[in-house]
Amino acid sequence: MAINADILHTLTKGSPEEAWQVIMTNTLEIASRSLDAVQLPGEIINRDREIGAFDHFLATSGWELWQTFSNVVEKTSDRLVHWWKEPYHAKALLILDGLSLRELPWLLQGAKEHGFTLHQVAATSSELPGKTNEFARALGFNSRSQLQNNGGGFSHKLQPASTECVGMPWKDCQSLIDGALNWIFWHQWPDSKVHECAGAGRGLEILANDAQEQLTDKEFWCFVERLATGRRLVITSDHGYAATGHFSDADGDVAQFLKQTFASGRSSAGANDGGPFIPPVAVSINSMHGQHLLALGRRKWRSQGGYPTLAHGGLSLLEVLSPWIEISKI
Repeated sequence: MAINADILHTLTKGSPEEAWQVIMTNTLEIASRSLDAVQLPGEIINRDREIGAFDHFLATSGWELWQTFSNVVEKTSDRLVHWWKEPYHAKALLILDGLSLRELPWLLQGAKEHGFTLHQVAATSSELPGKTNEFARALGFNSRSQLQNNGGGFSHKLQPASTECVGMPWKDCQSLIDGALNWIFWHQWPDSKVHECAGAGRGLEILANDAQEQLTDKEFWCFVERLATGRRLVITSDHGYAATGHFSDADGDVAQFLKQTFASGRSSAGANDGGPFIPPVAVSINSMHGQHLLALGRRKWRSQGGYPTLAHGGLSLLEVLSPWIEISKI
């Protein structure tokens, strides 16, 4: 997909707010289109390529926009804290670890098919770097494991709430939901599948089929209904993921720099040198989580044991954006 002239004009001549608005609107529109199982995995790959046009711009011409990202694009954590203060009788939050915008169509279609009222659909941003612990800390938890067995405590930002964090089958999750007014439920899928598939040659393809299976499973929607009964429910994630197996290969000095800096990852803590490259191949970001160097755009490189075909923590749209779906059921 080529970026049309009007959009390109906004990206190059508009303010950071205008540029990110265009990027977010178009990315969400592409990701929200309905899906059918017979289209998998090809349609998911095609959409990745469409969104890749914006990643290409951000990596080659508009890399300075990444310095404004966290100030302009609403963070999931900030939105949750604000939403939790809304005067609903009861609330529930379902965090699907590592869920990306690719999986949004299954949630939209499933909500409609199962009689939920859809209140809001949006894309929000992860922490930078886009990792689980950073998101948990932004909400006032030490880590996601703190939520296990109602261990969330009284110092996090989403008070009051019963909490849980598991990777159990959906049917087993249903029995964990009691009559508490407010719930925070952090499920370890699909991140567990992302890491399981990351070493495979067809990681995105395998994950796309698994996501369709999981998010159309009647037991998943029974679990969602259990959470939403009597409560306003938000489904979101801590971060997305990059289909790095489909990224272009870096070579020469660029590949050597990326390998030395990031090994098999996509970020490195500390005030590290981003190298002499123009356009840059890594960007230093300073956030509430400290200073980190993040891999920029869609590149992969050879590393010991092989570079993963699915990863997160760097700067590409589908790894730093999360879906936000707000639903209820009478």
